[in-house]
Amino acid sequence: MPYLGKRCFALDLDGTVYLGAVPIKGAVAFIRQHWNEVDFYFLSNNTSKSTDTYIKKLNGMGIAATAAHMLSPTMPLVEHLRQTGIQCAYLVGNEDYRATLLATMPELLLADAPDSKPAGNTGDSCVEAVILAYDTELTYAKLVRAAHLLQKPDVAYFATHPDLVCPDPAGPLPDVGSFIALFEKATGRLPQKIFGKPDPAVLAPLLARYPRESVVIVGDRLPTDKKLAENAGIDFVLVLSGEATAQDAAREKTRPWRIVKNLGLL
Repeated sequence: MPYLGKRCFALDLDGTVYLGAVPIKGAVAFIRQHWNEVDFYFLSNNTSKSTDTYIKKLNGMGIAATAAHMLSPTMPLVEHLRQTGIQCAYLVGNEDYRATLLATMPELLLADAPDSKPAGNTGDSCVEAVILAYDTELTYAKLVRAAHLLQKPDVAYFATHPDLVCPDPAGPLPDVGSFIALFEKATGRLPQKIFGKPDPAVLAPLLARYPRESVVIVGDRLPTDKKLAENAGIDFVLVLSGEATAQDAAREKTRPWRIVKNLGLL
């Protein structure tokens, strides 16, 4: 039975289901209460964590999520790498995301960071692209190597998502969008393509399965979550449990379908 006329709920995670390590109780209760009534999917731009990490976190909150419920920028990124024939890249990302990317595209060769010495280090000679992810293990050595590579015009440049900050209970943290600004100042380059929200390609598995009118996106951010819904032609629920405020929403040209303090009050 659809809830509020919706069969599929695509939920942002940080700021919507939890804030950092802290569950948003109303949201978690809503998901658990309606788990068998509608189809839930979880969509995060955050590429600092693997799919398994997200699943374990949700399971620990009593949410029966599996890999089939997860959406991320990784799939459209991998599809683009394959379509463009890129086989070797330098990743600015942490080990969790490195494992995710290689699990999704095992044929991809990754040039290793200069401060690591795994067997078969590919070096820079094969690098066809720099991939910028949310690297929570960022070092200056990684910045240097990426900057050197980005000064080569034949090296492509991609970012997993555009978020300037990542929400945290202690305050916002620099995310990929901030890294993009750093590299623009240092090298003059911007990514040729940015994946994840608000690019509707990240919703491809859902749009192939559900009519748009039966899908709703729930999130706490206007530039990514709301914009994604608009780009995909899908209704949007803004939750005020994360980044956006009611004042921010009032300044928008178009209002969200619903605005609630948290998902539990929908």
